[in-house]
Amino acid sequence: MRFEARELKEYAEPVTPATLREGEVYFSVQFHDDKMLVPIMETFAYVGRNLDPDIDEDVEADGVGVEPFDFQDRESYDDGKPWDAEDPDVVLYVEPIDQLNHIFEYEKALEALMKSSLRRKRAGK
Repeated sequence: MRFEARELKEYAEPVTPATLREGEVYFSVQFHDDKMLVPIMETFAYVGRNLDPDIDEDVEADGVGVEPFDFQDRESYDDGKPWDAEDPDVVLYVEPIDQLNHIFEYEKALEALMKSSLRRKRAGK
């Protein structure tokens, strides 16, 4: 099996507010270490903005003054559970506009992981 070759950019290409679509799947790619060798990846569904005014108000005050973006955990979303602050099985992740830099569409998340793989090889991991 061979995976298509591609040229990887030096920089990450996260989502922008204009590209987010409700109900679509997105991937959070962050790193456990400063050298970006140990990735942490989570899968979310984008569910809109201002779903929980109590949470969103706190984030808005800390952010840049706009309604933050709400993502739901993939498991509860796939189970058809809508966001409900009373349901402990539904997790809402709230991201201010200036903190979307770790949220990616599938192909861009894959590229972030590929770059991590190359860094790991260079580091002898």
